[in-house]
Parts: sequence; structure tokens; C-alpha cells
Amino acid sequence: MHFTYNIEGGDFTRAGYASSEVKKVLKQLNVDPVKIKHIVVALYEAEVNIVAHAYKGQIHVDIETDQVFIVLKDEGPGIPDINQAMQEGYSTASQKVREIGFGAGMGLPNIKKNSDLLQIHSEIGIGTTVEITTFLNK
Repeated sequence: MHFTYNIEGGDFTRAGYASSEVKKVLKQLNVDPVKIKHIVVALYEAEVNIVAHAYKGQIHVDIETDQVFIVLKDEGPGIPDINQAMQEGYSTASQKVREIGFGAGMGLPNIKKNSDLLQIHSEIGIGTTVEITTFLNK
């Protein structure tokens, strides 16, 4: 199964829509609830990162019998130092984003904690691609 979601930067009213839809599908497929939680947390964090930091982005979700593979690709400022961005509490979120309750610097660390494989590619001034894999039979 393949799903695609378009994400608009700054649209916090729809942040979480993709992760909510994926959760419904995984429940219908009787995926282990613990796996569902991990997938949804990782996807939500990545989705909010697009909303908070990028101009726009797209999410591709592939659900297979043995894994869920998610690719999030955004058009935005990029991540200057991925290692630094992976540190809990490090954030480049704007004051506006922090005022509405986001930007605590836990997004990328939470994605890593809730996925089996995580790859991040970023180019300054172009955007960021995040690939998340969760194995369903592990």
C-alpha cells in the first residue's frame, strides 16, 4: 500500500493529519499496537518538523507485509549540522513555533528512538529528506 500526503509549512492546524491517517490504516491491518505507536510517533515528529521548519513537503508511506517505509521530503532551509540536530533539546524553531508549543528539540531524537532505521539527508537552501523504516516482524 502506498500513500502520499502534501504538507504546507506553517499549517499547524493540519499537523498530524498524515500520522493520524496512517494510524487508522495500520489498525485496520491489525498491526501490533506497539509497532503502530512507534510508527505514528516517528511520523508525527517528522511531519511537525516539516510544518515548523520548511516551506512545504511531501510524505510517502509504503506499508508492506514486513515493514513500513516512510520518506519525508521538504523544501526548506535544510539542516546545517545533522549531528547537532540529533541532540535532545537542540532546536532552531522560531519563537512563534515555540509559543504554540512546538520546537522543544525532541523531534529528530524521538524519530530515532521510534524507528528501526533512520536516514537524514539535507542540503542547505534546498531541503531535507528523512527516511524512516520500521520492521513489523522484528
